[in-house]
Amino acid sequence: LYHLLRIYGYIISKKFKGVIYPMKQQYKSYQESCDFLYQKQKEYPDLVRVESIGTTYENRDILLATISLDIKEADKKPALLYTGTIHAREWIGNELAIAFVDYLLKNYKKNPYIYQTLKDSTLYIVPILNPDGFEYSRNHFSFWRKNRRNNGDGTFGVDLNRNFSEGFKKIKNTSSNVYGGPYPFSEPETRAIKEFVDNHTNITIALDYHSQGNVFFPAHKFHHEPEIEGTDLNTLCANMNYRIQKTTGRKYGIHRGKPPIKLISGSGREYYYSKGIIATVVEVGTRNIPDFLTNMTESINENIPALLYALSETKNYSKAAPSRVENFTIEDVGAHWVSLKWDYEVLDGIYFEIYRTKNNKMACNEDSFIGITNDTRWRDENLESGELYFYYVRVIDKKRDIKSPYAPKVRVKTLLDEDEFSKTIYPLKNKVGYVAQNTLEMNRSHFGKNSLFVGVNESRGIHYGMIEIDLSSIPKDAIIKSAKISLYPLNRVNAKIEKYGEWSIVMLDSDSIADITDYNQVKDAKVLESVGNSISSDKLTQGIWSHWVFNDYEKKVLQKQIKNEKVIFRVQGPTKLPLGRDSQVMMFDLGYGDFGGGIHYRPHIDIKYTIPSKEKEIETKSHITISQNNQNQDKLISGYDKNNNKIYGLMEFDLSSIENPKDVVIKEAWIEISNKTKAGKKHHIHYNLEFVDNIKECSYENIKDRERIEFIGYEVTGPELRIPKRHYFIFDSLSKEELENKIKMGENAHFIIKPTSSMVKNTMIEWVSEGKNKPKLVIKYIHKPQSVKQMCKNFKATIQHGKVKLSWDVKEEENFVGNYVVRNRFHPPKNPFDGDKIYAGKDKFTVDKFGDKDISKYYAIFTYDSVPNYSEPLILHYKGKD
Repeated sequence: LYHLLRIYGYIISKKFKGVIYPMKQQYKSYQESCDFLYQKQKEYPDLVRVESIGTTYENRDILLATISLDIKEADKKPALLYTGTIHAREWIGNELAIAFVDYLLKNYKKNPYIYQTLKDSTLYIVPILNPDGFEYSRNHFSFWRKNRRNNGDGTFGVDLNRNFSEGFKKIKNTSSNVYGGPYPFSEPETRAIKEFVDNHTNITIALDYHSQGNVFFPAHKFHHEPEIEGTDLNTLCANMNYRIQKTTGRKYGIHRGKPPIKLISGSGREYYYSKGIIATVVEVGTRNIPDFLTNMTESINENIPALLYALSETKNYSKAAPSRVENFTIEDVGAHWVSLKWDYEVLDGIYFEIYRTKNNKMACNEDSFIGITNDTRWRDENLESGELYFYYVRVIDKKRDIKSPYAPKVRVKTLLDEDEFSKTIYPLKNKVGYVAQNTLEMNRSHFGKNSLFVGVNESRGIHYGMIEIDLSSIPKDAIIKSAKISLYPLNRVNAKIEKYGEWSIVMLDSDSIADITDYNQVKDAKVLESVGNSISSDKLTQGIWSHWVFNDYEKKVLQKQIKNEKVIFRVQGPTKLPLGRDSQVMMFDLGYGDFGGGIHYRPHIDIKYTIPSKEKEIETKSHITISQNNQNQDKLISGYDKNNNKIYGLMEFDLSSIENPKDVVIKEAWIEISNKTKAGKKHHIHYNLEFVDNIKECSYENIKDRERIEFIGYEVTGPELRIPKRHYFIFDSLSKEELENKIKMGENAHFIIKPTSSMVKNTMIEWVSEGKNKPKLVIKYIHKPQSVKQMCKNFKATIQHGKVKLSWDVKEEENFVGNYVVRNRFHPPKNPFDGDKIYAGKDKFTVDKFGDKDISKYYAIFTYDSVPNYSEPLILHYKGKD
């Protein structure tokens, strides 16, 4: 009864020692908030200006406060617009607004960062954009959402966040919580904020505070293609997120929303964005009206540093800011480095900041900052092989202390090391879904459609996500070097409890489960091992990929599953709910159905592996001792003659016994030589082994003037030669690469044993040249295709049923596995990860499901093999309306 009464807004009181304490007393009323603002205007007349920008149906003023140093100049400075409580029941907007104003005014004199920010920028803040609805929520019905318009048919209210003009949709059901009114800006509240924004072109950033979800919703233009400001929108949110996490440890999501047909229409966020303002909604908390002293206070405390950061960024999006760089792209890429380039006129005092992250939508800050340059190129080194990286660049004008917006981010995956292979494996459509405790008959229909629900709620009980991965494409003797499972959280609205529960992934024994759509089999299946670290509810955020990374032991367990050609994962969350709570469920994208972002958002596993190497021992084809006056093919000697002239030992190895030479990758190589004679204690002589180019004529002069490729291993010194023993000369990376080239070109390999000490006369070492200790070259190697050529032609685009259809011709040659199609709105994709994946496979056409047919963009198609190696791209410039 207590909870029902609270839901329906009755004022409940409790008596303690004769004093009555009304519930919700910690939250401020509309009048208390107005009184606070007017009081601050009195106390800080040079910093605060309060005005009414409109009047509601019930005659309440819509108050806006302006905060800035030297209030007379406020409208000339770049500004942040804050709007709160446009939805009546979302009280966080008002509470945070009042707390932020109070924080700024109390601290600006003693905090130089706040002082400078208020000197450079202006804050326009509307704590309650929906005063009538807010008061109705406080006094009559807590869950009231709309304003209090009399619709004339017995219903009341318009959803003000559906009443703006951008994407406005008229619906007939006036009782609906999302009824957007008879026409755009029909409501006094939305007209008031529209007129203010239209008349204040100094606004560069707009934040609209809502609850619930702990997520940023950046503005969109009703399609899922990147905008030029897309990196700015995500990075602003990510940098605010960084400050939230520093305060409480909580991570907010960053998510543009559902597919175009499901996007919110008629919101203030999109209207502000249409005016050139960087705009986002911030959804705070997991309940509309949470416990004030714990949850609400924590939400306020974590958002104040984030708000202050956003206010400091307004100048970097003003007309005074430098323009963003153009044509930011990849120049080249290797296994451990990436080279970037961009276009910009470099002037005095102009520099570029470079940032790198390993996951999308991460902060650009001191943790991700990798360099500053005044050049328009940057080479980033010491990277991991086969790893995805995201790069950001912005201009700094040092003289004016102002930065540019970000260029659209660049995404690139480093190449694999020479001995590495990788697979990104997606489950088949009927092998991914969820089972719920109370929907036993329907669980089969939960596979391959819409979303993966994991956790627990009252109606459906416990939910498990199920993912079966086919491992047959991986060699059974593969040695796994790294692995991770990735899921894309699509929505966390049904995870309603702060800091409660965690989500984990376990590997199941496939022999213990015959039907992954059967809840009881799933629940009772034998667990082989968990994967990575569990993710707690305050860290599991929508719109940002979540990864579960295998440790060394887990990789060995996964490796055993390769022999079974499949692995089954169970995604699991909390299984019990606290008293009075109805849901703690996370929703992950399946990539299928109407509610996902497309097939590239499917759950998947990334596996990087190598294979066991073969070993080949090759004895010398020939050896020869070459001195100034003599050549001896029976012995292998090096040192100095009596005139202190060098004597060289030359060895030749025939490499033709190695099969499939064009695909050889050498993992290890060394040369073994034994000394037959001993060096005396007084002989301070050293010997080097040189890898040399083919020597056509073994004359002393040719040997003396040889072209050295590289030294092999370390030198052998006199003390090591005082007894006959085996010596090992180990190849470094360059030497292995050159040895591979010799194998592929069908050439023999030549090595010279050379003395290095000087003034040592008549000192020689004879090396064993016959028998079991004869010199030998040992090579450990694998076979791996090194490249693949482009096999497509006639790449073209047509329009089919309002979508862009891409088609091509392909001639399947050796090593062909498929084609990979990528879309990039800003520049031709230089690698398969430089944009949005549209398709991968053997078909000769695909449809860009989410691409807007009117927008210009670039498409690229790559051919790939089983490694995968990718060909050079075939580029198509699609010109949209043109």
